Amino acid sequence: MSAGAVRALLSAHGLRAHRDLGQNFLVDDSVAARLVELSGVGSRDWVIEIGTGLGALTRALAARAARVVTLEIDAGLVRALRAERDLPDNVELIHGDALELDLAALVSEAPGPVRLVANLPYNVSAPLLRRLLDLRERLEGWSVMLQSDVARRLLAETGTSDYGSLAVLHRLTVSISTGMELSPNCFFPVPNVDSTFLRMTPLRESPLQAGELEHVERIVRAAFSKRRKTIVNSLRSGGLGESVTADWLREQLSKLSIDPGVRAERVEPEQHLALARAFARPLAGPL
Repeated sequence: MSAGAVRALLSAHGLRAHRDLGQNFLVDDSVAARLVELSGVGSRDWVIEIGTGLGALTRALAARAARVVTLEIDAGLVRALRAERDLPDNVELIHGDALELDLAALVSEAPGPVRLVANLPYNVSAPLLRRLLDLRERLEGWSVMLQSDVARRLLAETGTSDYGSLAVLHRLTVSISTGMELSPNCFFPVPNVDSTFLRMTPLRESPLQAGELEHVERIVRAAFSKRRKTIVNSLRSGGLGESVTADWLREQLSKLSIDPGVRAERVEPEQHLALARAFARPLAGPL
């Protein structure tokens, strides 16, 4: 589907791309086919797609997978897709918000392996990536299109400015491979940022224990809450409770061979995990 075809289809249905929804439609069918190949989707797989758009990636997925359940938040696009009737027969189109829909229920309905593929706008990429971590034991893997700056945060090495809680949590739970870099010209409207396609595969032997992720996340987020401060001061001001004193923190850090004077970005993921376990119990309150 070319940029001209996208423009014509939107116009025919009285639609336009919504910047607040991060709508930039893929306009290169060969790129769509390549992305599906990189995602590892096979003929037995059920695929959950987040962000149908105008169906370029959906059709490429359907050509390779057993079934595609595709989610689209924009009611106008859903009406247009249903009116055009050009989605393959093995595609189920659902109108809904992926942040609110029960993704676990969709996964449980599949009779075979499930993979997830998504084109994530910036404003929802972090919360959706976090939701996918909770599904890691039910998914074969997931592949996501992200703005390249978000991808850099996911892939960031310890000690770099992009390294933060996002990188720590993913390194403890999944392996990530870079599939493809996409220029703005692959989309319409043309965005002002580059995009990166990443593939994530759950670790077979994650260092996390069952049910531990939420607690670890709370501690890690507190550690990075004040990036310019030392890890001791960040944790003390991270809303973890009055019992978390500087002396106690220094003692725990010393036991873990972590310099109390360093910032959280200098601490390896496994050390963040060990520090989280030093807290006697999961801490109450919202993340």
